[in-house]
Amino acid sequence: MNIRKSNTEASSIETWALPPDWPSIETNEVQVWHVDLSVSSRLLSTLRGLLSLQEQERANRFHFAIHRERFTVARACLRMIIGRYLRTDPCAIEFRFGEYGKPELTHNPLPLKFNLAHCENLALYAFTRDREIGIDLERVTTKLEIEEIATRFFSRREVQVLRRLPDHMKPRAFFNCWTRKEAVIKAIGNGLSLPLDQFDVTLAPLTPAVLLRTRFDEAEASRWSLHSIDPGEEYAATIAVEGTDWQLSCYRLTEDLLCSYAT
Repeated sequence: MNIRKSNTEASSIETWALPPDWPSIETNEVQVWHVDLSVSSRLLSTLRGLLSLQEQERANRFHFAIHRERFTVARACLRMIIGRYLRTDPCAIEFRFGEYGKPELTHNPLPLKFNLAHCENLALYAFTRDREIGIDLERVTTKLEIEEIATRFFSRREVQVLRRLPDHMKPRAFFNCWTRKEAVIKAIGNGLSLPLDQFDVTLAPLTPAVLLRTRFDEAEASRWSLHSIDPGEEYAATIAVEGTDWQLSCYRLTEDLLCSYAT
């Protein structure tokens, strides 16, 4: 298991340990779970049975089978992990959603806070107690007009930093910036009502993830700490956590464990 203080290292190389059968989480902990959404057809059928009728209907609205399957696995895994924390039946878990769509638990004795992100076949889940959290995940690609998109959405300071970097570093820097901003927005819970250019984050590769300034409320910058997560070489991921006095643990939920969780 990899446990470290938040935001103290320039790079992040996570050790993804197998989780305990019945995980617990303290108020000074952040736990991130890594799940591969590609599963066998037999397991997929079992996981589909864990979803609520509303979730099943939502899955069925996806046109392509692969998107239906990824949604099904992602939501079932969320239910199973929360069920393990709360020692309850995953099927009995009920969600409610904030004004901008951030999910919460209707019955939450811990209280457990969580957020999730998925990209293609990979999903990340972040959990805390008594503090808000956001997580974002993106695949790093060179197929975008990086500087054009950055100019449109990022702050002036961030665009200046991006333009000064060597070309080979720009894709990683761009997605560092994007995931850090999205994680902050998801943690705050304001959705798209908070423009991306209204706060500054660090973005250069090998520099710590930091929320530098929040123009919409100067006090907000000190409320949050960021940490880059390393889910794999082709991805960028960030968590934004309320407060600074926390430690990180990272777990990988394998298909064998998924089978045991689902039965």
